[in-house]
Amino acid sequence: MSKLKIAIQKSGRLNEDSLKLLKSCGIKVDNGKDQLKVDVPNFPMEILYLRNSDIPQYLEDGVADIAIVGENLLIEKRRKVEVIQKLGFSKCRVSLAVPKEVENADLSYFQGKKIATSYPNTVQNFLNEKGIKSDIHTISGSVEIAPNIGLADGICDIVSSGSTLFKNGLKETEVILKSEAVLAASSDLNEEKQAILDKLLFRIKAVLKAKNTKYILLNVPNEKIEEVSRILPVLKSPTILPLAEEGWSSLHSVIDEEKFWEVIDELKGAGAEGILVVPIDKIVL
Repeated sequence: MSKLKIAIQKSGRLNEDSLKLLKSCGIKVDNGKDQLKVDVPNFPMEILYLRNSDIPQYLEDGVADIAIVGENLLIEKRRKVEVIQKLGFSKCRVSLAVPKEVENADLSYFQGKKIATSYPNTVQNFLNEKGIKSDIHTISGSVEIAPNIGLADGICDIVSSGSTLFKNGLKETEVILKSEAVLAASSDLNEEKQAILDKLLFRIKAVLKAKNTKYILLNVPNEKIEEVSRILPVLKSPTILPLAEEGWSSLHSVIDEEKFWEVIDELKGAGAEGILVVPIDKIVL
């Protein structure tokens, strides 16, 4: 039987989040120290631990069938692979930054200036669109130090919290693109591997759906059930169970956590009491 080969980052935050996602999908990962290829015992899958920058090429060449990788890296490497699912973690942005003492930090600042970056293709495409001509200096690491040592007038790099820029005397001036981890696939999967991927994708979607969704229980006077039901943004109609106290019922439903705070006052105003919100592990639709 064929095995689906999935590439993930060898080490780092994306590695940790990728393994956490796979484990949430019921996939057992038991990798020994320094192993770069591991068989999964309970799912037809093989995990390849690769250097992050190499993953797009391995995907395009068909060495790996699928991969969990940063979308920004796929854009930079410009490989012929398909993004099949955004995963909602490892969110970041690729941004331009300049020394904090620079007063006029709009795009015109970069005209004729030197920019240090690990994302030359991304930067060049952006500058071309904006009509800015700059000298792009490609370096593989420690981009933030470039202005301090006279190597560049500004940088373009991945930004998450912005703390690294601040520590190096830089300020973010322009967001070129926003990125997150995605599940990407080779363009040449056979029918058997595609079937395995479909099963994995089904599990991933169930996990992602539950991530920001909560199970909500609330007590409502019977005459208010219809009104409260209209307020609740739910998957389908709520479950209604009678309470021991006559004239009252318990409504059970599923709600997006972000929407809960938008409707909580309406629910209370409509007569809901004893509202309980509980985490959900999986949602299978």
